[in-house]
Amino acid sequence: MKPMTENSNEQPTTIVPVLAGGGTRLPAHVGIISALKELKIHYQHIVGISGGSIVASLVAAGRPVEDLYDLATNINFNQFRGFSLFSLIFDGGLSNGNHFEQWMDDELQGATFNDLKLNLHIVATDVKSQQPVIFDKEHTPDLKVATAVRYSMGIPLLFTFKKYKHKLLVDGSILAEDALQFDWAHNCTPVIFFRLRSSQINVNNKVNRWLPVSSYMIMLIRTFMTSLSREYISDKFWGKTLIVDTGRFSPIEFRMSKTDKHELFERGYQTALKYLPLKMKLNSKPTNEHL
Repeated sequence: MKPMTENSNEQPTTIVPVLAGGGTRLPAHVGIISALKELKIHYQHIVGISGGSIVASLVAAGRPVEDLYDLATNINFNQFRGFSLFSLIFDGGLSNGNHFEQWMDDELQGATFNDLKLNLHIVATDVKSQQPVIFDKEHTPDLKVATAVRYSMGIPLLFTFKKYKHKLLVDGSILAEDALQFDWAHNCTPVIFFRLRSSQINVNNKVNRWLPVSSYMIMLIRTFMTSLSREYISDKFWGKTLIVDTGRFSPIEFRMSKTDKHELFERGYQTALKYLPLKMKLNSKPTNEHL
């Protein structure tokens, strides 16, 4: 299938990509971004949700795909893990996520939403109102992007709840599909929702004999996040949703090899390269439905 070009009369070349979920599976989102580049699909707005907010924020900051690939295949997510029962009981998560947020801020060189080259929108979930919370140049121009990413990355039980004004924030993936109801660019630019889904069940979970509760917690979190990624997709959003099958890789795989990470990159890249032009055709047909 030929890549779309700017002169194509059949399909639009501008979208709003929504990188949703993923947890530690960053390479799959990097593969998607690489496919967008090869297909010559443009975007001035990009949405990041949960793990997708990491890649989306770096893209919005102007990091080239090659740098993103190196980062995603070399990062050691074990450095962000924590295990504090005190933190779990009183703040809702095993780790406060401070180390992750500092790492993210370093990668973004302290950028706020006002500093970014592209329009970035990051989505978290307010458990009090059960509504999505949006961070971007319009709503939070002076907020550090790393802080918003940390809010969106609040995987339940793994990371602590975070307070923001009167809100109590957790992982944006819980209400991720709501992102398809927004006109992010304010001009009806088609929204394409890239969603990662694990199709295989991991039956090789090992239990730490000295501290079994830590293993039980990780298995519970993995089951919850994997189940979340398999949620039913509304028919009216199916034409705007592209599923990337991540196979055996769940959202919280902390010990992936470089080969594993490259496989995830290829899964994201090949899926987007093959199926995105078809989704674009669906979205280019005349419709009275507004995003």
